[in-house]
Amino acid sequence: MQYPQIDPVAIALGPLQVHWYGLMYLFGFVAAWWLGLRRARQPGSHWTPQQVSDLVFYSALGVILGGRIGYTLFYNFSGFVSDPLSIVKLWEGGMSFHGGAIGVLLAFGWFARKAGKRYFEVADFIVPMVPIGLCAGRIGNFINGELWGRASDVPWAMVFPADPLQITRHPSQLYQSLMEGLLLFVVLWLYSAKPRPAAAVTGLFGVGYGTARIIGEFFREPDAHMGFIAFDWLTMGMLLSLPMVVAGTAMMIWAYRQERPGSGESRAGVKAR
Repeated sequence: MQYPQIDPVAIALGPLQVHWYGLMYLFGFVAAWWLGLRRARQPGSHWTPQQVSDLVFYSALGVILGGRIGYTLFYNFSGFVSDPLSIVKLWEGGMSFHGGAIGVLLAFGWFARKAGKRYFEVADFIVPMVPIGLCAGRIGNFINGELWGRASDVPWAMVFPADPLQITRHPSQLYQSLMEGLLLFVVLWLYSAKPRPAAAVTGLFGVGYGTARIIGEFFREPDAHMGFIAFDWLTMGMLLSLPMVVAGTAMMIWAYRQERPGSGESRAGVKAR
């Protein structure tokens, strides 16, 4: 298939340029805010529109700061040393989900303390909306023509303009957009629609994202400056995702063991919703 040549700059007004990559992140935050408001209106949610707006704002800060710092530490530390200003060039791509996840987890704690809510009450409420942003972000990678897949001859393989080898490759950005984004969103949204033990929804997100990311890494070309970590197949993305699967599984087991049979509360005193 022919790679669709899309100008990464969506809007140009003189020196001001708005990139599609940034708009994808904006779409993810707005979608999370809208979905959060929708869920907050449900009876017994104990969430106000202002709290939803504040949580999305704190989460956005966590994503941007954590994602960029994580990318620098995990994938491009040498590039940062040679050009420290590269850390603010978000339009060029280069965001680490795992760094962003750490930033968001810290943001959850910050918000929970300010709002007087328990940690997993906050996390379980917002994580079902996160995959929408992941879906949009991967589409942004595709538009940028970056993070392409491994060599392939499948009918939908394509040549990416920036690829120095100019060979047909998997459009792995779209695979990840579907798995880490759309599919994970549907699973989490349906699962969280019914009362669940505290931390169960967050745990399922860890299992779901980590599994989808590991599968996606088998189709994605490793970063050229890193290559495979070991065994000619293990990538940094796999290595960082495996702990998420383990931690998510442990959280779900803990959550259901803490739940009181026949009640709507966990032993930790957090109402499951």
